[in-house]
Amino acid sequence: MQDIVDECGISRGGIYLYFASVDEIFLEVMKQRNKEKFSLVSKAVQDAEPFEQVLSDYFSRQKRRLLNFEKSLFRAYCEYIFSKSKPAVRAFRNAQLEHLRKTIISILTLGVNQNVISDKNIMQIADHFIVTIDGLSVLALGEALSEEIIDGQFKILGALPLSSD
Repeated sequence: MQDIVDECGISRGGIYLYFASVDEIFLEVMKQRNKEKFSLVSKAVQDAEPFEQVLSDYFSRQKRRLLNFEKSLFRAYCEYIFSKSKPAVRAFRNAQLEHLRKTIISILTLGVNQNVISDKNIMQIADHFIVTIDGLSVLALGEALSEEIIDGQFKILGALPLSSD
């Protein structure tokens, strides 16, 4: 906490007006980071950009994050989530997963609305995206991930039964 107080130039008492612990600060930083990250997708969906481009951009951002995992705040997030078993941490993780699910569903729904894909199995496909991306994150955390693995998995995700045929 002292490092944060020193860096922010705020008194220790001042920071405790807003946060009770370093954990609370960390979770708030993660909330803000995720809000910014998901806002890019939300804007693209609201602007009705072409589905293929939105999906490609989403995969590109995920790939960049995965390939730079070592320097990523997401790495700290994974380590934090996996090292804590507090109900509040589990609730935060579940809320983040639900937000991710909604984001992916919004991308897929854009494809449905543009008659590019079928609305069949959208929920299961969204969950498949989440499981794949979380699995890739675990591989990145263990330093066992390559660009070829990411490309292969994203190629599979892009080839899921998304056709409107």
